[in-house]
Amino acid sequence: MPKPADPAVRAALIEHAATMVVAREPVTLRALATRAGTSTMGVYTHFGGMPGLWAAVRQEGFVRLAARLATLAPTDDPAGDLGALGAAYAANALENPALYRLMFDAAADLPDPDVADAAFAPLVDGARRAREAGRLDDVDPVDVATRLWAGGHGLVMLVVTDVLPRAALTAHGPALNAAVLIAAGDDPQRCTASVQRGWGG
Repeated sequence: MPKPADPAVRAALIEHAATMVVAREPVTLRALATRAGTSTMGVYTHFGGMPGLWAAVRQEGFVRLAARLATLAPTDDPAGDLGALGAAYAANALENPALYRLMFDAAADLPDPDVADAAFAPLVDGARRAREAGRLDDVDPVDVATRLWAGGHGLVMLVVTDVLPRAALTAHGPALNAAVLIAAGDDPQRCTASVQRGWGG
């Protein structure tokens, strides 16, 4: 009789697979199972095989990001909220660096693509609220959110890959966010203050 799925084993397999890839260690079925303290059958029990595991690794990255962003409640300062989202995005990447680096590897399909939308939706909502509050011009909130994400992702990836130090996040993150919002119509001085406040600075 096969052993029932154990959530702790599943989580360990995901974490170790991501860590081994980032460390450039060969991720064989046996090596991964040994690292996670389970049998090779555990990979099949939880994921149906290695392809299912890689899909789960990507999925877990987006699940954690979406959960982190969902903890932020909107305020009456949407530009500040977008700054807070940027800071939370960066913090999540620092806490889960291996998962962060693999969650954008489109070689494995997401089992539930809606989770990626859930991670992006707060940015779109923040940009929409900023436009409705008169902080931005008549711009498409999706376009603004895409620019915020692209800039933030580039900076965060440089940090988690050790190209830039962690201090670069607070040194450049708020300025990148503010630049996107100012280009979309926000007042430079007001925007800079809002975003910096949202980042916690």
